[in-house]
Amino acid sequence: MEVDIDYIAIGKRIRSARLAKKMTQETLSNMIDVTPTYISTIENGHTKLSLSTLLSIAQILDATVDQLLYDNTPVLISQFDADIKELTSDCSKQEKDFLLEIIKSTKAALRNYKPGK
Repeated sequence: MEVDIDYIAIGKRIRSARLAKKMTQETLSNMIDVTPTYISTIENGHTKLSLSTLLSIAQILDATVDQLLYDNTPVLISQFDADIKELTSDCSKQEKDFLLEIIKSTKAALRNYKPGK
């Protein structure tokens, strides 16, 4: 069974995810040790990228391989998610766990809050 792979659609999703992170082709290419021209050919669907390249791109763009391969999965993370990821990028596991508990408590308090009572 042969699977048709739509490299043009994959390239468009990679471009969209890269732009959502406000990243240039040059920046992405430097991070995965390829040329900006190669990133351009990927994004335009003119080349078949390797699995290792796809994995590297997905990791750098904070996307899953599924998100880059398939249309039915949202490619772009929300700005809120991106902000949280950036704010916690230098936190330890313990700090992240603590922040998660604070968020859970704050969410519960917001849901239970009744103005004027």
